[in-house]
Amino acid sequence: MQTTFPLAPVPTGAFIQITDPLFGNLALSAACAALPLVLLFVLLGVFRMKAHKAALAALLLSIVLAVVGWQMPAGQALSATAAGAFYGLFPILWILVNALWIYKLTVATPWFEVLGRTIRSISNDLRILSILIAFCFGALLESLAGFGAPVAISAAMLMAAGMKPLKSAIVSLLANTAPVAFGAMAAPIIALNGVTGLPVHDLAQMAGRQTPFIAVLVPLILVFLVDGKRGLKQTWPVAVVAGLVFGLAQFVTSNFLAVELTDVVAAVATVTAVLVMLRFWQPVESVGLTDGLDQADAAGTEPQTRLNQSEPADAMRSTETTAIKTARRSAGDVDLSNHQRPAAGQVWKAIAPYLIIMGIFSIAQIPAVKAWLGVVGSVTFPWPGLDVTNAAGDPVPATTFKLDHIKATGTLLFFSGLITMALYKVSVRQGLKIYWDTLVQLRFTLVTVTAVLALSFVMNLSGQTASLGAFLASTGAFFAVISPLIGWIGVALTGSDTSSNALFGQLQVTAANSTGLSPVLMAAANSSAGVLGKMLSLQNLAVAAAAVGLEGAESTLFRKLVGWSLGLLALITLLIVLQSTPVLGWMVP
Repeated sequence: MQTTFPLAPVPTGAFIQITDPLFGNLALSAACAALPLVLLFVLLGVFRMKAHKAALAALLLSIVLAVVGWQMPAGQALSATAAGAFYGLFPILWILVNALWIYKLTVATPWFEVLGRTIRSISNDLRILSILIAFCFGALLESLAGFGAPVAISAAMLMAAGMKPLKSAIVSLLANTAPVAFGAMAAPIIALNGVTGLPVHDLAQMAGRQTPFIAVLVPLILVFLVDGKRGLKQTWPVAVVAGLVFGLAQFVTSNFLAVELTDVVAAVATVTAVLVMLRFWQPVESVGLTDGLDQADAAGTEPQTRLNQSEPADAMRSTETTAIKTARRSAGDVDLSNHQRPAAGQVWKAIAPYLIIMGIFSIAQIPAVKAWLGVVGSVTFPWPGLDVTNAAGDPVPATTFKLDHIKATGTLLFFSGLITMALYKVSVRQGLKIYWDTLVQLRFTLVTVTAVLALSFVMNLSGQTASLGAFLASTGAFFAVISPLIGWIGVALTGSDTSSNALFGQLQVTAANSTGLSPVLMAAANSSAGVLGKMLSLQNLAVAAAAVGLEGAESTLFRKLVGWSLGLLALITLLIVLQSTPVLGWMVP
């Protein structure tokens, strides 16, 4: 049960959305409705404009079109802008800021290096380490931070392990696919719920019945990228185990536990499974490759030198802020002078932040606690200044705002961060300074996300999205093929599954309702297929290139990855099409 009350009187005259406002022509109306998105993509992809500037320009155009073309009252258009911006701040950015803060707290102490050293001490084989670091540890970072952090950190760690820079970047980018739909404590799914009004649980279930099929393949692709056909032949057993465990954990957690913990559980379960397997099985060779990606496949070559078990690369250390360095010096003594596997006690303390997060979220799911949080931790109210109905006369869900405060994912992460501070003996002053540094680091991301969410709310509430959806619905059942491509384009151009869901979630639902397809299936398809565009997004490519010291290599990375991205997109599109038919329709909740 949650509190529901009005904060302010709503307008006396409801705004009724018009599907074909421009001369009664649906095609023309849809073309104009697409202009803000076209502008956003052109500014990002052609003119290489900064994402926050492109998002603001697209938002301004959308507001003008809403008022002039779709005849939305200016006051309601501005109110829709404010609602979207606030939703971008809370809960989306509240999740991101606190998740990244926890990560930076761990980097501020020696325990992050203990964690990295633990991983690197497990195996001398780069193929195994690509699974453990890029796939598993990257997924754990994606669950907390997202927005490029997993790519930067895993690429730096792979370089420290002895992998060539370009290959480190490519492996890290491709690994950053399977966990993205549930990344940053399920921020993409929560955003999808916010713009579509579909239940979070239904969306989580559907995404959890799509992304595991990609997860199964990713480790196999990683070992092939690292060592060609030989790597696939010698290490396929551990790659298959990693993929199956990760996919199964994603399915179980998203469908039956807490969607926010999906990637945390999947990453921890996969690391555990791989470690257990390595106690009983090892590849016939332990390969530390020194050849660059531009050379031929390593298959058939002699094993190179063993891995250099060094400390994290300079690319990662150089990003430390003054606050982090200060906290690191005062956080307690941990012997990092050797490269042996840390003692069990040190390992437990190194993974403590992730255990704390799992514990906090598990407590929040206890029925009595969950019921209490539902009463005191959430409030629902009509957003001031909005009164919008669709063409059928039904109220648009986005006019009602649900504000979770105590029960919010970001709030639970904040509590987890406070406990982490106490455990790692980070002072309040240092913790606040690191929090401020986090906000400064994300300053442009804050603008981008709020602008993109504001854009999505204006398009949804004015009827622009409905016009696009109605036009796309004219394709009939073929929309099941178009739907994944829309999500893929959205993430490839915006760099964020959350932003893509905010932009296209309602469009997917509108088109699905008009074509007789499942709105839950099509909305989830936007997120699940969208993750495959992440490896090609300009933001992620730039992050990866910078992390390995290859600024300007974005076009090379793009060419190396575009084939894998399109191939995986084709596979998940086939799955989604089958799920839209009686063949696999039983998978839709």
